[in-house]
Amino acid sequence: MLLFRDGKEARDFSRCFFTNHVVLFSRRRHQTDTIAYLVAYIKEKKKMLRAVSTSFGTARAASTAAKRNLPNIVLVDAVRTPFVVSGTVFKDLMAVDLQKEAIKALVEKTNLPYDKLDHIICGTVIQECKTSNIAREAALLAGIPDNIPAHTVTLACISSNVAITQGMGMLATGNANAIIAGGVELLSDVPIRYNRKARKAMLGMNKAKDVGSKLKIGGEIAKNLLSPELPAVAEFSTGETMGHSGDRLAAAFNVSRREQDEFAIRSHTLASEAAKNGKFTDIIPVFLDGKKPKTIKEDNGIRVSTIEKLSTLKPAFVKPHGTVTAANASYLTDGASAALIMTEEYALANGFKPKAYLRDYLYVAQDPKDQLLLSPAYVIPKLLDKAGLGLKDVDVFEIHEAFAGQVLANLNAMDSDYFCKDHMKRAGKFGRVPMDKLNLWGGSLSIGHPFGATGVRLAAHSAHRLKEEKGQYAVIAACAAGGHGVGMLLEAYGK
Repeated sequence: MLLFRDGKEARDFSRCFFTNHVVLFSRRRHQTDTIAYLVAYIKEKKKMLRAVSTSFGTARAASTAAKRNLPNIVLVDAVRTPFVVSGTVFKDLMAVDLQKEAIKALVEKTNLPYDKLDHIICGTVIQECKTSNIAREAALLAGIPDNIPAHTVTLACISSNVAITQGMGMLATGNANAIIAGGVELLSDVPIRYNRKARKAMLGMNKAKDVGSKLKIGGEIAKNLLSPELPAVAEFSTGETMGHSGDRLAAAFNVSRREQDEFAIRSHTLASEAAKNGKFTDIIPVFLDGKKPKTIKEDNGIRVSTIEKLSTLKPAFVKPHGTVTAANASYLTDGASAALIMTEEYALANGFKPKAYLRDYLYVAQDPKDQLLLSPAYVIPKLLDKAGLGLKDVDVFEIHEAFAGQVLANLNAMDSDYFCKDHMKRAGKFGRVPMDKLNLWGGSLSIGHPFGATGVRLAAHSAHRLKEEKGQYAVIAACAAGGHGVGMLLEAYGK
C-alpha cells in the first residue's frame, strides 16, 4: 500500500526516494500492487520528461507564453495627444481636458462599444484638487456611461505603466474583459499653495471670536502671501532634485558630457525622422477653440541640433562642473495617453485586432539617494530572467529617457562586472543593450515626458516597432521618483 510520510501506517514503511517525491510502501501487504504502481509511475515520468524536452525545442514564445491557467492579455491599440512643451499650445487647458481627448479618441479609433468596456484607469502625478480622480472626470467628459467605474493611480514617471499593469491584473483574474489604461500631465498649470503659516492662519480665521484676533490673524496672512509653495521638484526623502542625482549618476559610471550631448542629438534626430516618415500613428489631433481656433497635430519639442551648439550650454544643476544641461535632459511636457487592453479571447470574439501581447511586468525599488535613476539596470535582467530570455532574444528596447546620462549610465551598469556582481548578486555582467535596438524612434528627451502619460507611449511605440521591424519581443524599462522602476515584456501578435 502506498502512502506519503504523513500516512497513518508510516511507522511500518520503508522509504523509496523517487525524483523529488517520497513514496512509502508496506513490507507486509500488497507488494505486487506496489511494484506495478512503481512501474506505471516510471512510465508516466518518462512521458513527462519527453514532453518537457520537446517544449524546450519549440519557438522562443514557449518560455514566455501566457501563464498557465491565466488568459492571454493583449494591447488592442493606444493613442496619445501631441506631447508639447509646457507653457505653449496647451497652456489654457486643464489636465482633465487632455485625458478626455485621449479617451474619446481611443474609443472612436477602436470602435469600442460602451457595453464592451469594464473599467478605466489613469495615472497622473501633479494633481489638480478639483479633479483628484481624473480618470473618472475625464471619462464622464468623454461621454463614457456613468455605470463604468474609473480610478486614478500615481507612481511618478511610471504612473501609466501602473495603470496598464493594474488593468492586466484585473483581466488576468477575470474581474474585467476590457480596460482603458491611460495617463496625463499638464505642467503648464500646477497647483501653487499659500505657505503653511498662511494656511494655518486662514483656517484660524474661522475660529476668531473678536476683531482683535481677526486683525492679528489677517496680519499673519498678509505677511506670508508672497511666499507661496510650488510643487516639490526634489525627493522628499533626500531633498535632492532628480537633475542633481542624474549628474552624480553620470559621473559614477564615467559618462562624459560629450556622450550625453551626442545621445540627446541622437534622440532628437531619430524622433524627427520618425515623425517625417509617419511612424507616430499613435498621435491624435487636439482641436483648440478660441479666438484663433487651431488643431494641434504633432509634438513640438523635437529639435535637431549639433554637438557644437549643445557644448555651449551651461550645467543646469551641478554648477559649474556638472554635465546635465537643458539639452540633454527631458523637458517639462503637457500630454495625455490612453490604451485599450483586453483578454485575447474577448478581443477576438468581439472583432478587435490586437497589436501585441502584454506578457509580463516587474517593479523594482532601490536607494533613492545613490540609485534613484538606476531602476532599468536592475529591472531588465530580472524581467528577462523571469521570462527565460536573454538580451539577444529581445528585438526592441524602449527605455525612458529622463536624462541622457541616466540612460547611458544604466547601459554601463548592466555591462559592468563589478556592478552586476556587487549590487545585483549576479555571476558577472549582464551585457550591453545594443544601440541599434534602443529607442529607434527617439525618446523622452525629444518627444517629451508628460509624467503620467509616458508609460502608454512606451507601450505603443514598442508594439508599433515590433510590427515595423518584424521583431518578436520588446522590453520597456523606466525609472521613477523614489528609486522606483518598471519593466514590461511585450510580444508581437501573431508572431
